[in-house]
Amino acid sequence: MKILIVSWEYPPVVIGGLGRHVHHLATELVAAGHEVVVLSRRATGTDPSSHPTTDEFAEGVRVVAAAQDPHEFTFGTDMMAWTMAMGHSMLRAGLSIKSRGRTWRPDIVHAHDWLVAHPAIALAEFHDVPLVSTIHATEAGRHSGWVSGAISRQVHAVESWLVRDSDSLITCSASMSDEITTLFGPDLAEVRVIRNGIDTAGWPFARRAKRTGPAELLYFGRLEYEKGVHDAIAALPRIRRAHPGTTLTIAGEGTQQDWLVAQARKHKVLKATNFIGHVDHSGLLTLLHRVAAVVLPSHYEPFGIVALEAAAAGAPLVTSDVGGLGEAVISGQTGMSCPPRDIAALTAAVRAVLDDPAATQQRAFAARDRLTAEFSWQTVASETAQVYLAAKRREREPHARRAVVERPLPGR
Repeated sequence: MKILIVSWEYPPVVIGGLGRHVHHLATELVAAGHEVVVLSRRATGTDPSSHPTTDEFAEGVRVVAAAQDPHEFTFGTDMMAWTMAMGHSMLRAGLSIKSRGRTWRPDIVHAHDWLVAHPAIALAEFHDVPLVSTIHATEAGRHSGWVSGAISRQVHAVESWLVRDSDSLITCSASMSDEITTLFGPDLAEVRVIRNGIDTAGWPFARRAKRTGPAELLYFGRLEYEKGVHDAIAALPRIRRAHPGTTLTIAGEGTQQDWLVAQARKHKVLKATNFIGHVDHSGLLTLLHRVAAVVLPSHYEPFGIVALEAAAAGAPLVTSDVGGLGEAVISGQTGMSCPPRDIAALTAAVRAVLDDPAATQQRAFAARDRLTAEFSWQTVASETAQVYLAAKRREREPHARRAVVERPLPGR
């Protein structure tokens, strides 16, 4: 098949797990014999007059990266204007894709999240091919079920448009499938749950060395409220009472960093909390092989690919049992889980890991075995291709897309 994947991030522009997901999916689809074009964007601040759209091959994937215009729009000033400008640039680039001097026509268009709704829907309609959408998260979910404020309402509306205009839908967890059905149903297209994968070769496993000093805990990922990093900070004083000297390393960037620093100061653990910012792959592996446990106390997590990366490297896991994390980690068997926002339960889970290194190591072995058996990218690509084929076989009436039905917003 000829597959057009539309994503707002793709290497070298990677913001979070979505970019890594699309990269692995695209390369595995190529390895399976499909022709894949990824339509993405250049880095923020690129100027189309001096940095035009690029069209090149990387790992067998044809990557068309559109320069953004006008470049002065940023998330900090007007996110919706930025998104529209990005979508306009990506659409223009998508309509210009050629093959042997002719307009290149895909068999399927695959959109990833609401930020590419405009170009993905337009390109699917222009080429009159099915639109498949992977919904990685929702605005309501990120805000604990509430949609308030002008920006959130606009994002929710665009999500509804994309979901209801899609011929097939993919989510990475059963909980995410239930979420979009509740928010945007009924009468949605078929929803297929395809879990994220992990390339275990890139995350070599290491046994835990015997600890000779204070324990080091690690959080890595985006520094946003829904990730619950502040709960790990709040639990740290209690953990240190049982395990003196324990420190928390926080790797990543995000809008809540200053607030998290303030939380560490409030709980009197600022000196025991190390904010190290963005860490490259090599540096992250060093951390994962060194720390006593990875703590991921998310309030909202459609999947949680960082949990797979940590488990692949052999790092013991302590996670909340919310969303996809609750499906990826089996508490007591492949890691330790606790309810979200429960500081006492989080403290107890971390203490259980630190108290019994032998049992912790056995859980790490079990987690690695489960990854190898159930979370391969080859499986993800194969199941995604099945969704494409099913969408192609389904009869579609030209220009007869589902109407967007007005419904009350969540939390109102």
